[in-house]
Amino acid sequence: MGTGPRAAARQSAALLALAGALALLGILNDPGQSAKLVLVAVCDGVVSLFAFLFPWHRTGRNAAAWLGLPAFAVLGLSTWSFGGVATGTGPFLVLLYAWAGLHFPRWILLAYLVPATLAYLVPLIVTDQPESILGSAFVLMPIALAVAMLIEAHARHLRDDRERLARIEQWRSAMMNTLAHDVRSPLSAIQIVLDELREDATGVPARMLDMARRQTARINRLADALLDVQRIDSTGHLKLDRQLYPARELVTDALSYIRVDPPIEVTIDTGTTVWVDKQRFEQVLLNLVSNAQRYGAAPIVVSLRRDGDVDRLEVRDHGAGIPDSLRDRLFGQFAVGGAEGVGLGLFIVRQLAEAHEGRAVAEARDPGVAMVVTFPIRR
Repeated sequence: MGTGPRAAARQSAALLALAGALALLGILNDPGQSAKLVLVAVCDGVVSLFAFLFPWHRTGRNAAAWLGLPAFAVLGLSTWSFGGVATGTGPFLVLLYAWAGLHFPRWILLAYLVPATLAYLVPLIVTDQPESILGSAFVLMPIALAVAMLIEAHARHLRDDRERLARIEQWRSAMMNTLAHDVRSPLSAIQIVLDELREDATGVPARMLDMARRQTARINRLADALLDVQRIDSTGHLKLDRQLYPARELVTDALSYIRVDPPIEVTIDTGTTVWVDKQRFEQVLLNLVSNAQRYGAAPIVVSLRRDGDVDRLEVRDHGAGIPDSLRDRLFGQFAVGGAEGVGLGLFIVRQLAEAHEGRAVAEARDPGVAMVVTFPIRR
């Protein structure tokens, strides 16, 4: 499957290989024509092998269309080998036209009319077929061309849609990158100014400054999350540097990066290890803890234990749990559960878990909820 000259060539190679196999099977029905059928099978095999091995990725977009010419020639040879009987080769001619319609523009389909018609008629003329048989070309060729035209129109529509979506995705990616990178520097300066002003402010100005600081922090979180999402989207997967780490120390170090009030309870046995990418593990943990702080209630408990062939990282809060309206899309992009969120934290958690060949799930507790991420043990 796919598009481009290489995909077109690989598909034609498969069709020709099938035609060659059927030619060999034809020997069982007509042993007297075995020499001719073997010749047809060899020709099919040679063209198929060439189509498969040639470096088509170095050629132009429509270069594989040249394969249609030897394919039509081999079909004509096949018709001749069967004594001018085209009942088996006629459908393959239509199939070749369908293949061409899938990959090439209309002008190539029209250009195929002459070689395809010759490939069909010449063996019939050479084998002295009656005019009624020769006249079948006036039925078969328009049908083959019509089928190819319909396929070409649909394929062209799909290609146009794909190109349009690619352009939209390119603009989306550029906008996300610009937003994520360009807002961080001015935000940092604004955050410093707000912090300085807040130290001496009281009353209404203090409340207004607190509100501004919260909104600035929210935009900062959004910028960080957008950068993470863009890194995931741009590669399709994340390259991890997984090593064995003492789990309790890893969690404690990560939690030192954020303000925890009240303190977070860590219940991890000394000596427990976890096989992870340290930086990505910290992202997972901090996103889960931030989520619990924002939407849940104390106490927040972080635990990690071995469960079969995986290590289970669990961050539990004792809040109201997950709203029913959010449950089905909890780990999706922009699944916001409140005014303070940006809706990307749990999406990033899921992507990082899958990069580790694990999974992220939410498990109901009474009270609260436990966000669980699994990491495979070292193999």
